[in-house]
Amino acid sequence: MSRRTIAGGLALVVAITLTALPANAEQRTVRFPSSKFPLGARPVPTKTMTAVAKGIDLYDVQAGKATDGYTVTVLMPSGRDYGMQHTAEAVAAEVEAAGETPSVQKVVRPSVADAPAQTVYMVRVGMWPLKDKKKAEKAAKKLKEAGLKVKVDYLGDDGLQTTGPWSAKVVMVDSRVFRGSYAASLGKSVAKRETVSSMVKASKALVGINGGFFNIHTAKALRGEPVGASVVGGKLLSEAVPGRSAVVLKGRTAKITELRTDVTAISQDGSKVKVNGVNRAADTDELILYTEEWGAKTPAGGTDAVLDANGKVIRLRASGAAVAAGTRVLHANGLAADWINEHAWENWTVKISTVVVDLRTRRPLTLTPDLHVIAGGVGLVRNGKVKITAKRDGHDSVNMILRRHPRTLLGTTRNGSLILATIDGRRPGETVGANFHEAAQFMRWLGATQAINLDGGGSTAMVVGSKVVNRPSDGRERPVGDALLVLPR
Repeated sequence: MSRRTIAGGLALVVAITLTALPANAEQRTVRFPSSKFPLGARPVPTKTMTAVAKGIDLYDVQAGKATDGYTVTVLMPSGRDYGMQHTAEAVAAEVEAAGETPSVQKVVRPSVADAPAQTVYMVRVGMWPLKDKKKAEKAAKKLKEAGLKVKVDYLGDDGLQTTGPWSAKVVMVDSRVFRGSYAASLGKSVAKRETVSSMVKASKALVGINGGFFNIHTAKALRGEPVGASVVGGKLLSEAVPGRSAVVLKGRTAKITELRTDVTAISQDGSKVKVNGVNRAADTDELILYTEEWGAKTPAGGTDAVLDANGKVIRLRASGAAVAAGTRVLHANGLAADWINEHAWENWTVKISTVVVDLRTRRPLTLTPDLHVIAGGVGLVRNGKVKITAKRDGHDSVNMILRRHPRTLLGTTRNGSLILATIDGRRPGETVGANFHEAAQFMRWLGATQAINLDGGGSTAMVVGSKVVNRPSDGRERPVGDALLVLPR
C-alpha cells in the first residue's frame, strides 16, 4: 500500500498482485476473472490492480510472449495486400521472374453475425525472426528494385494464430458501490478534435476513454464530427447512422443498443420537412441543423435561417457564418433551400422536433439533461454470446474483422456494472492488439454480457486521473471526436 499526493489533496492508491484478492472481494458485483487469459494458448496473465475511487478499479493485464517475426508482402495490382487466387498466382509469377521464391498464402477472414467468411490470397517472400527486421527490409528493397510493390509485415498483425503478447488496461466500475455518473464529451466543439486527456481535465473526470469513430473524410477543420449518434446533456449533436451500435448513458447506467434519429423542421404554417443531418458538412440538396456546439462556420453557398432558443427565425442570411451562442441555424443548399425560402420567413417560428429511438425496445429516449449517447464502432457481444455486427456497423473488411489493431472496448455485466478496456497494439514484440473475434472473447472473459468496439488504432486511449495509462500506438495521444467520461458525481 502506498500514498501519494496529487492535485487537490491526498489520494490513496492501492496496488496489489491479484494472486491475493482484495478483502472486500466477496462484496463486489464485478470481479476480475480468475481463469486463464482467453487468447492464444490461454496463458496465465500477470495482473495488477489499482483502486481509482470507490467502486472503480484499474487493472493492468499482461499475457503471452512474442514468437512472431517478419515477412515481405507483395501487393496486388489493386494496391491491396490480398486478392483472388488467380491474381495472387500471377503476382507470384512476377516474383519468380525477379529471382525470388514466393509463397501464395490462403487466408480465411472468419464469418461474423451479418457477413459470411471470405477467402483471399496473399503473396509473401521469406520469413525472419523479430530481431531480424532489417534483413526483411533489405529483401523488400531488392524486390522494389525489380519493379514490385511490396511492404514489410509483422506476422502478429495478420490476425491468424499467435502467442501474443498482449498488453491491456481494464477499468471495472462496480454498479453497487460506484456513486458517480457517466457522460459523453465532444470537447470544446463538435467540429474540432481534442484529446481524451483534455476532456477529462475539463470535466474533472476520474476516468476517460476515446469514444466512437469520427469523420476523417471531411474537411480537416471539421474532422471531430462523430460518425453516428451523439447526445450530450440531452441534446442531439450528431444524427445516428440508422441501426448502428451505440452506448446510451444515463446517470450511472450504461446500455448498449442500436439507435435511429428523426429530426424534423415544422414551420408555423404547418409545413414539415426532414432535417438530413446535425452538425456535419452538407451534401447537395440537404437541410442541416447546426447548434452552437458546432464550433465552425456553416457551409458557404447556401441559405441559413437563424433561430433563437424558442425557434423564432431571427434572420435569414447567406450561409458561411458562425453559429452564435443561444441560437441554432437551419442551413440548406440546392433544392432544400426552397423550403427555407417558403416556410422559414423572418419572425416566423420553426419548431425542431428531435426523436432518438432505441431500436431494441422500439421506444424513444427521453432527452433529459442526464442522457448521453456515444456512437459505437461494432457490436461484439449480445446477451452473453459473441455477435459481431461488422457489416451493419460498416466495418466488414478483412482489415477490420481479421487484422489486429489497438482496441477500445466497452461492456456491461448482467448486474449493470461497466467494463472499459484498451488493448494496445502495433508494437511488435510488445503487444499485438486484437481482431474483432479476439476482442469479443476478451470482453466475455471479463464478464461482459453486452459489449461494443469503439474507435481504435491510434485513437485508443485510456486516461485515469491526469495520466494516459495505456500506450497509444502513434507514440502520443491522438485528438479524437468524443470521449466517455466517468465522473465523481
